[in-house]
Amino acid sequence: MSQNDTPLVGIIMGSQSDMPAMQPCMDQLDQFGIPYEVKVASAHRKPAVVHEWAASAHERGMRVVIAAAGKAAHLGGVVAAYTPLPVIAVPMKTSDLGGLDSLLSMVQMPSGVPVACVAINGTKNAAILATQILGASDSAARDTIIQFKRGMAE
Repeated sequence: MSQNDTPLVGIIMGSQSDMPAMQPCMDQLDQFGIPYEVKVASAHRKPAVVHEWAASAHERGMRVVIAAAGKAAHLGGVVAAYTPLPVIAVPMKTSDLGGLDSLLSMVQMPSGVPVACVAINGTKNAAILATQILGASDSAARDTIIQFKRGMAE
């Protein structure tokens, strides 16, 4: 991603320790040529930072948010409460329950605050889904996905 590109995807994770697991997400977005922004902020330890970042994401030009968290995994839901953008949650694998705790926290959202959810550590799929969402209104992103899927079929 060049520094002059306005990020279309916001990636937020609850801890710096999530960065290695999120690398395939960033690599996939790079491969697709989708500009993104990365933020590390916990919904529990830095709620004001998360609020400000999520509430202003659409004003900064983002169109999709990917939120990765483990354990209680409230980050995706908190972000979804503050942004009009679609939010894709990535449950992170945990040592306690292998990520099942994260997954269940993310898929049990209250009515009116939806969050899409990928598999535990499904970071690459989050990038692909974000690009598909962008492709609903952006022909370049749509063409990227069409070519990606053709490549998978070969």
